[in-house]
Amino acid sequence: MMAEPVKLIGCFGSPVVHRAEVALRLKGVPYELITEDLNNKSELLLRHNPVHRKVPVLLHGDRPAICESLVIVEYVDEAFDGPLLMPADPLACAAARFWASFLDKECRESMWMSLWTDGEAQAASARETKANLTLIESQLPDGKRFFGGDAIGYLDIALGAIAHWMGVFEEMAGVQLLNEEEHPALCRWAREYTADEVVRQCLPDRDRVIAALMPRKELYISIANAMAAQR
Repeated sequence: MMAEPVKLIGCFGSPVVHRAEVALRLKGVPYELITEDLNNKSELLLRHNPVHRKVPVLLHGDRPAICESLVIVEYVDEAFDGPLLMPADPLACAAARFWASFLDKECRESMWMSLWTDGEAQAASARETKANLTLIESQLPDGKRFFGGDAIGYLDIALGAIAHWMGVFEEMAGVQLLNEEEHPALCRWAREYTADEVVRQCLPDRDRVIAALMPRKELYISIANAMAAQR
């Protein structure tokens, strides 16, 4: 019986699209990547994600579309055979979800302000960001390469933006948030993650990402200053 087709609506250089791609590749699921122009969103994207109108969106056969990157990772883990991405232990599974949510909901604003504001707002946000990175680093199991243990798992995928994209934004902004002196274990993990053969297959070229994002730098600064004004 032929497997149902899997399609992923994404865009170039997105850390959340990367999450979905890594999950599919780790599970050995063939898929078609449909690349969106987010400045001119397609009818396909708008039809399948009418709520947020964002990527990634996973299409699996004739099932309803699955939206949001971490939801897609969990779906891929449960719907397809292959190595488990989620921990088998319910408590460890809950902890992995918590720290993934911590990154997306608690850390994002301070990281953004650390990169794109200046003065005291930038300094205070940088302190907050580094404290959050310390909390995340503390979740690395002793003697293990990954948050998932000896193999890449759900939390590693969720934190993939730290491994690759943080350095991109640091270079663009001229700010350093993650360094060997303050977070040696997290830096080691980032190298291990980005060196993984499967991960490398869907990591966008760093120079191409910088070139694609640089025209948006003024927009990023504007958004960060608006955040700072609301604090």
